[in-house]
Amino acid sequence: MSDHSFSGLTTHVLDTAHGKPAAGMAVALYVMQGDDWALLKQAHTNVDGRLDEPLLAGAALVPGRYRLVFDVEAYFRSLGVDLPTPAFLGQVPLDFGMADDTAHYHVPLLVSPWAYSTYRGS
Repeated sequence: MSDHSFSGLTTHVLDTAHGKPAAGMAVALYVMQGDDWALLKQAHTNVDGRLDEPLLAGAALVPGRYRLVFDVEAYFRSLGVDLPTPAFLGQVPLDFGMADDTAHYHVPLLVSPWAYSTYRGS
């Protein structure tokens, strides 16, 4: 059941290679300020592949251009996956815009060592 009154930004990561949530993956959130990306927050996913709290919530949710960066290579190496050097996927950036400061933006990542996808979830 989702809370449609929540305004903010959330994410989760699913490890499609192993069919499970990606626990312990490093995630960083940036906002575009002028011509540069400014770091807002860093966190690691929990056992459910989610963050323990929203990346942005309430008044902190400001319309703009954002980037989530997921450290895919470090995650799969920590599991002992045999990756080439350099790995095909290192850090995966997802650039997206948020226009409505009253909406819930959920930006998940589905990932394997060789592919990823995302969508705007709920």
